[in-house]
Order: sequence, then structure tokens, then C-alpha cells
Amino acid sequence: MYLILYIAAAISLLTVATGYYMYKVKDGKKCGKITKYMKFSITTFAILIAAFLFLMVPEKARAATGQNSSSGLGFLAAALSTGLATIGAGYAVGAVGSSALGAVSEDPGILGKTLIFVGLAEGIAIYGLIVSIMILGSL
Repeated sequence: MYLILYIAAAISLLTVATGYYMYKVKDGKKCGKITKYMKFSITTFAILIAAFLFLMVPEKARAATGQNSSSGLGFLAAALSTGLATIGAGYAVGAVGSSALGAVSEDPGILGKTLIFVGLAEGIAIYGLIVSIMILGSL
């Protein structure tokens, strides 16, 4: 199982090195094939990390308790609900915030309306936190 992590680490290091090479070369023709490689390596990295999470982590969660209880998986579910909701909220606030900043720079009168949309995007993280509190309360 740790072989998956070693392969993922090697892929991530190769991707960083390739990105640095592309930054230094700055030639569109030379970087055409490298860009395809970068997309493939990032996709492969994500698949390997997902495989590690689905194969290795539940086994370790059960082994930590010393018995076959589902409390370890409950803690993982709470962590994933908070973490993924926070990532989604960060993406949403980035998209909405930049759009709101552009809109406010054109018409300062709509600042209040744009703050509502940014607040709704931040609410995604709060929903994830509430779900994780409910999961932890049921353990």
C-alpha cells in the first residue's frame, strides 16, 4: 500500500520539476507535449491519492481502535465533510469575490448585494461544519 504513496510522491516531484522547466523555457512549441504530460500526471496523482484513501485509511482507522467498530470511519467522515466543504467554500468565495470586486469597481452602489453573494458562498463551509458536528454527536 505504501507503494502507492511512493509513486504519487515521485509523480508530484516530476510534475513540479516539469513546471519549473516550462517556466524557464517559456517557449510554446517546446511546452506543447509537456503540457499534455502535466495534465496526465496530475490526473494520475489524484487517482493514486484517492486509491490510497479508499484502500488504506479505513483499515488504519479500524486498527487504531483495536476492534471492528465504525467510530474510526465516523471520524473520517466528519473530517472529510468539513474539509471538502471548506475547499468548496474557498473555490466559491474566490470566484464570487473576484466577480464582486469587478462589479463594485464599476458601480459602488451594489456593494451590499455582492456581500450577500460572498456570504452565501461562505455558508458552504458552515454547512460542512454542521454536518461534521452531527456526525460526531452520533458516535
